[in-house]
Amino acid sequence: MTARVLNPRALDASAITLSGLCMIHCLALPLLAAMLPLASVWAEAEWVHKAFVLVAVPLSGFAIIRSATSTGGLGFRLLALSGLTLLIAAAFLEPLHEVETPVTVTGALLLASAHIWRWSRHRNSNAHEA
Repeated sequence: MTARVLNPRALDASAITLSGLCMIHCLALPLLAAMLPLASVWAEAEWVHKAFVLVAVPLSGFAIIRSATSTGGLGFRLLALSGLTLLIAAAFLEPLHEVETPVTVTGALLLASAHIWRWSRHRNSNAHEA
């Protein structure tokens, strides 16, 4: 693995992008499905939501593990773990099917917020070092 892949800022940027794609899938695709029948296939596909979660868990999990020794890591870990828990629950627990979209959006927002917060902390700490 290269140092660039292990860069916390790159991890956070990737996680933020993934959370954004997840929210687009949950919120925008149903609107597009009303206008374009082909989009309804993607809007209703359960495998897409599960695929997002299966990519988010190792990506964010790695960032959570790396944050164990950093200042402010506890806040990041709590937000990120809360978001991941909601994403996993919405994707894989059938009883939550009726509330899947709001649970997923909440989880994605929590996870993205955690990564944005950590990303900005890294950016600010790098600015002070320069």
